[in-house]
Amino acid sequence: MKLKYSSLLIATVIFFLFSCGDNSNKIQPPKSGAKPGDPPALEVKGYIIHPSVLHSSIEVAGTLLPFEETEIHPEVSGKVTYLSIHEGAHVKKGTLLARLFDGDLQAQLQKLKVQLQVAQKTEDRQSELLKIGGISQQDYDLSALDVSSIKADIQVMQAAIDKTIIRAPFDGKLGFKNISIGAFITPSTVITTIRQDSKLKLEFSVPEKFTPYVQLGNVIYFTTEAVPKKYAAKIFATESGITQENRSLKVHAVVENTDKNITAGSFAKVAFDMGDNSDAIMVPTQAIIPEARDKKVIVYNGGNADFKIVTTGTRDSAKVEILSGLSIGDTVITTGLLSIKPGSRIKLSSLN
Repeated sequence: MKLKYSSLLIATVIFFLFSCGDNSNKIQPPKSGAKPGDPPALEVKGYIIHPSVLHSSIEVAGTLLPFEETEIHPEVSGKVTYLSIHEGAHVKKGTLLARLFDGDLQAQLQKLKVQLQVAQKTEDRQSELLKIGGISQQDYDLSALDVSSIKADIQVMQAAIDKTIIRAPFDGKLGFKNISIGAFITPSTVITTIRQDSKLKLEFSVPEKFTPYVQLGNVIYFTTEAVPKKYAAKIFATESGITQENRSLKVHAVVENTDKNITAGSFAKVAFDMGDNSDAIMVPTQAIIPEARDKKVIVYNGGNADFKIVTTGTRDSAKVEILSGLSIGDTVITTGLLSIKPGSRIKLSSLN
């Protein structure tokens, strides 16, 4: 019996040892994050971000405006007796454009001049009498005051006459003539318009994120539909703040229009230069995932997909500038974007 039990014990021990040996030879699950039954990692292509030299510029819409423009109105009411307005003509500052009837004012002016002559003679006589004690100082002062008063009245009358004369306020091009000789006009009447066209004002707006590049004195370039030529303009003013409607900064630049080939009111395509950036972050355009509120890219993170929100800048035909959200050395995914979810297992098949 003892022998029988000993044989059974030995057989049990041998079976146990063989069982342990079999377990040690079984295939162990991978030590990575993958679990048994998980789908295989998706093969994708990646792009390693290196610093790039970027010459940044954006194209914005602009409008050419007259550097100076005004409607010409009379200062007083009256009948037009002289008119020299040639539509579309260029005139110099001070050119006589029109006269209003001033006959009554001229008559009053002549009357005052006669009164002044009499008053001056009276003052001269009073001065001689004062020297010999024939009159008091007070009497002489009254005659001198009369002379000064008439001179002031003459100045007032001359100013009224000057208001009947209408001249060009600055060098420029006249618009349409709106009156004729003999018409009775008032200060609300628009006689014509005048625009300074020897230089123009280019108005355009720069998006908020590009406003740090707007500097007074910078030269920009633009083109128009009418003239196939590139023109230069120099920034001389900006609006005091960013407009809330479109979050942009309004900019004015002066254009020397010496050849007068460009016309106020024309549409302009403005190339706004932002200089060179030697450490720009550029990614392929296909790496960008546009969404309703923002833009994202997928970054390779140790075999997993990491979604990151980015801010984009300028772009060319193949790449987009990343202003924030990525760093030099990051690897972004460029293929299979629609099949990848946050945290998905991915495998790089190639790197560009």
